[in-house]
Amino acid sequence: MSAISQKHLTAIKHLQASDIDLIFQTADNFKDILQRPIKKVPSLRDITIANLFFEDSTRTRISFELAEKRLSADTINFSASGSSVKKGETLLDTVRNILAMKVDMIVMRHSSSGAAEFVSQHIPASVINAGDGTHEHPTQGLLDGYSVREKFKTLKGLNYLIIGDIKHSRVAGSDIPLMLKMGAKVKVCGPPTLVPKHIAELGVTYEPNLKKALEWCDVANVLRIQLERMDIKFIPTLREYSLFYGVNKELLDSLPRKITIMHPGPINRGVELNSDVADSSQSIILQQVENGVAIRMAVLYLLADRKN
Repeated sequence: MSAISQKHLTAIKHLQASDIDLIFQTADNFKDILQRPIKKVPSLRDITIANLFFEDSTRTRISFELAEKRLSADTINFSASGSSVKKGETLLDTVRNILAMKVDMIVMRHSSSGAAEFVSQHIPASVINAGDGTHEHPTQGLLDGYSVREKFKTLKGLNYLIIGDIKHSRVAGSDIPLMLKMGAKVKVCGPPTLVPKHIAELGVTYEPNLKKALEWCDVANVLRIQLERMDIKFIPTLREYSLFYGVNKELLDSLPRKITIMHPGPINRGVELNSDVADSSQSIILQQVENGVAIRMAVLYLLADRKN
């Protein structure tokens, strides 16, 4: 098996298309293993991984922890609350102190954009970005791409739509470069206040009308409104947002063909997505969650293998 070109996974933009293909192929193997009665393999039994979460997380944290346990790695879980960070310790000092305990890899989530990149430039261990501010969430981008590939067999030539709060979404920050690298066409839809002004420079088109955007796409990834990242109000009310940009069954049934619905979670039901869509046969949301473990196993395995 060829090696991944990067020592860290801090952003999709650093990966080559061949790296993404290798991660997908490795995830295929791990997904087969996860269907067995005994789901554990000894691949990383000599590796110690620290999960450093400076920001709240449920799915991503559990998914990484499960992936590490499935690979037989030793894990340390760190939470900023109740730690020395609260006493004024710097991010780099915190990470270096943890590495002094002979940790081999770091999985890090942080509220500041660029935090994972910064840490990766100052430590010898491999760093995996589990989400940094409004910048990127590379393993989410990988599992989204993998889930679409699983359904359509290829990403090349697919019409991929991202709906919602593009401006504050690190998922969009990873999905857009990944889909473009793998040959898909990408369009975004949402209120103009929630779409970055430079979006066209990324090779992406903007469609303000939700129905027109849905008629164009094969797959729609619906994002939540990230109120916790907004320092000012970008929309009048959630009710108005839902009226113009919420995806419901009636809207999907009015389209000329069936499209696939995705969501990175957590879902604000009744705002960006109604339950009759989230729980429908057109949704692959639970498959995304399942595929997240296989993708994270693949990333951990390939980065650990590159280190040896």
